[in-house]
Amino acid sequence: MDSKIMPPVAGLSIHYADMLCLNKVTASIGTLLSHLNKFAARPLIYICIGTDKATGDCLGPLVGTRLKMLLPAAHIYGTLQSPVHALNLARNIREIQDAFPDPFIIAIDACLGNADRIGFINIKPGGLVPGSALHKDLPCIGDFHISGVVNTAGYFQHLILQNTRLFLVDQMAEMIAKSLFLAQYRFMGTINHI
Repeated sequence: MDSKIMPPVAGLSIHYADMLCLNKVTASIGTLLSHLNKFAARPLIYICIGTDKATGDCLGPLVGTRLKMLLPAAHIYGTLQSPVHALNLARNIREIQDAFPDPFIIAIDACLGNADRIGFINIKPGGLVPGSALHKDLPCIGDFHISGVVNTAGYFQHLILQNTRLFLVDQMAEMIAKSLFLAQYRFMGTINHI
């Protein structure tokens, strides 16, 4: 097998309340970082998508706000104070591309799904298409992405997002932020010892 060709990296889907969630999510993020951004050759950017105007859509900004506290030197776009949402996503992508040559982007966003999937954190290689549940035409973003199923998909998506329990979103955001912090800490520690 050619050493330049990497095997595909699998994703992960796990409920935030699973006892092993923190360990598994951290490991999955770490695997993606090490396979897709070998030796941290590309600058690491977090883009946390959503708005604080709807509880179901504030997963990204909550993650971004927590990450700012855990990783103050990290490049983080999208917090409760300065959210990245449908109206400014394209501008933020341009700013990232102008500021960083060949950025490695981790995208985080809330999503809707089946009732039995509420509370699941999904980590997948490849880009994220934000706003697809609301039929918005937004650019795909990310080298890999993390999504959290915050409520059920169906009719009146805006109302569903408005009526999502903040406790659920907050708990999921806490798990994602801690996992990203631990994964980056371990990844950078590994790189520094090579």
